[in-house]
Amino acid sequence: MNQINIPYNKPSIVGKELEYIKQAVESGKISGDGIFSKKCSELIQKRYGIKKVLLTTSCSTALDMASILIDIKPGDEVILPSYTFVSTANSFFMRGAKLRFVDIREDTLNIDEDKIEEAITPQTRTIAVVHYAGISSEMDKILEIARKNNIYVIEDAAQGIESSYKGNYLGSIGDIGCYSFHETKNVICGEGGAILINNEKFLERAEIIREKGTDRSKFFRGEVDKYTWVDIGSSYLPSEILSAFLYAQLENIEVIINNRKKLWKYYYDNLEDMERKGLIKRPVIPASCEHNGHLFYVIVRNGKIRDHLLQYLKNRGVLAIFHYLPLHLSPMGMKMGYREGQLPVTEKISSRLVRLPIFYGLKRSDQDTVLGILEDFFKNEI
Repeated sequence: MNQINIPYNKPSIVGKELEYIKQAVESGKISGDGIFSKKCSELIQKRYGIKKVLLTTSCSTALDMASILIDIKPGDEVILPSYTFVSTANSFFMRGAKLRFVDIREDTLNIDEDKIEEAITPQTRTIAVVHYAGISSEMDKILEIARKNNIYVIEDAAQGIESSYKGNYLGSIGDIGCYSFHETKNVICGEGGAILINNEKFLERAEIIREKGTDRSKFFRGEVDKYTWVDIGSSYLPSEILSAFLYAQLENIEVIINNRKKLWKYYYDNLEDMERKGLIKRPVIPASCEHNGHLFYVIVRNGKIRDHLLQYLKNRGVLAIFHYLPLHLSPMGMKMGYREGQLPVTEKISSRLVRLPIFYGLKRSDQDTVLGILEDFFKNEI
């Protein structure tokens, strides 16, 4: 077995994470919605201009809540990219929705806004937008389409915290946004997420769904003299221990993001020559977008080269990885009737993409090692 000297990802402590966890335990409350949960929610609300932020156990459960909030029912249709993590699809599919997968753009790898309208039917309820690699989808056009057809826009901004589109933070643009704080994201707590409510009609119900379908939050605010079961819901509250860790990360978000963007730029600048030679393609950042350095990928010429490159890096102690397998070609997607060739850009990109190691505190010498291995590999490929 090859020893990995440079991992793809490595969780980091950047501030007072351990101190805050100790405070949370000593406070006598480590279940959800304690002091640190509230601090996290307030910080995110204020920083990104969100009407209401509720922490969740993951981005997946935030998406589950979003699906309930917009009242997805069997027979409804949801438009989304196939090039995404399964949670984007599962949250709607579990409530009976038909998934209408749309191809992605070849530059940003986000849903192709020019292909959305042809997928709309009278049963369409929402467009689920995924901001791949923390780079925004073309939100002006998507919002225009949604308004014209009276459908919702949900942002799967799992990778998008601190990124923006025309000055607006990702997650704050659609009716509902969802963040992830999984250990592979920029800001982490192991497992965790947040639902961002931008449409006022969902403010009250979001609290109820998150509290197992009860009006418990109203009770704690003194708005009702007892709480009871009033709607569907589940327990989506993260532990206060996770929220304590997360708050320390959020306090240092500018430090984290600046570090990742420097790492991203170093890869980008040093891979220019390989792109010019036609060996790879680097990420594309539209002028309307500010990214967060979430991940750095290269796209090689074909799937065979991609597989050889991944193994070549691994043999030399570097863990680079591929990304999403297209959902429309998964066993579940095939059961829905999808077939190879229907989303050509998605299929082409997914077989050729390689994600390079990037995480807070990655050493410049480690990046130089990665770059050197890439250079050696392509010398042999030419």
